Amino acid sequence: MSCVLRFETCSDEETREVGRQLAALLPEHAVVLLIGELGAGKTTLAKGIVEARGAANANEVSSPTFTLIHEYGDPAVIYHVDLYRLNTPDEARHLGLEDLFDSRALALIEWGERFPELLPAERIEIRIEHTGDDGRRIEVTGI
Repeated sequence: MSCVLRFETCSDEETREVGRQLAALLPEHAVVLLIGELGAGKTTLAKGIVEARGAANANEVSSPTFTLIHEYGDPAVIYHVDLYRLNTPDEARHLGLEDLFDSRALALIEWGERFPELLPAERIEIRIEHTGDDGRRIEVTGI
């Protein structure tokens, strides 16, 4: 049984700090779902994770909504994936997600819950809820 970690933040910087804290807890190789509504702070949290892992500066991290996948590190140690614009499992499958899951990298996946049949059963889920202004409630399961 895995524990549940909970955080409350009041700013983007605090959300990035939670990401930095989580980076120390996340395995080197894992699939991590970032779950939340538009604007909840998924990419903000990812900035902290990527920065803490030394893969890129936080200001270099952006949402992969239109490119679908960003790679950080050389060689890539973090893949940041956004499945929001995809409509079917086949579209998502054509991205080569299985290859990402088999790599020795951390895969951060926004909107992955839309295609659960494509995801490994062993994964970490981070749920982010916007609580008004810049406040967020963050819940982590599977670590």
